[in-house]
Amino acid sequence: MNQSTLKKEFSQSTVQRMRNIISNNAGDRTQVQTGWEKSKSNYEEGDIWEESGKRWTIKNGIKQTITKLDNLKKLVVLPLTCPNCKTPFNVHHVNKKMYSIHGMCLDCVTKMETELKIEGKYEQYEKGILNQNKNASLEEFEMGLEAWMRENDSFVTEAGDVESWGKVDKTKMYEEIKSNIQKLKQIDI
Repeated sequence: MNQSTLKKEFSQSTVQRMRNIISNNAGDRTQVQTGWEKSKSNYEEGDIWEESGKRWTIKNGIKQTITKLDNLKKLVVLPLTCPNCKTPFNVHHVNKKMYSIHGMCLDCVTKMETELKIEGKYEQYEKGILNQNKNASLEEFEMGLEAWMRENDSFVTEAGDVESWGKVDKTKMYEEIKSNIQKLKQIDI
C-alpha cells in the first residue's frame, strides 16, 4: 500500500470548520440552526417592568422583585445612616421610632424641633402631629365600626341553640356614630 487511502469521510460541517480555521474565521458558524430564542431586554438602574406576573426593578445593579410590602419595609427597616445628616444610625428604640415618624435620627429631629421653637412655629407643628394621631385613631375606630356593622347578631350556643342577642337597630346607631366621627375629624386640636 504505497498510497494511503482515507477510510473516513468528513461531514460538511467539519470541512467548513477547517476552512474557517484556515481563513482566520474560527468563530464563524459551520451550520445553520433554527429555533426559538428568548428576547432579552436590557434594563438599567431604576427601570421598572413586569415579567412572568411579577414587577421587577434594578437597585444597586441587582435585579429585585417589587412587592406590595416594599413601602412598609422602608418604614420598618432602619438604614445604615441617617438620610438627613449621613451619620451612622445607633440601633436604639428611640432612633427607630424617630425614623418611622420623621425619616431621620433623633439628633436631626431635636435640631429641627429646636429651630421650630426659635422661629415660633413649634406649637403649629405639635398640633399637626396631634391631629394626625387623632385622625389615625378615628380611622381605626371607623374600621372597627364597619366590622361591627357586618357582624351577625345571632350566635350558636354550646348546646346548638341559636340565640339572638339584640334587636337593636344597628343602622341608626351606625349612621349616628359615623356622623360623629366625621365631625371629630373636622375639629382641630
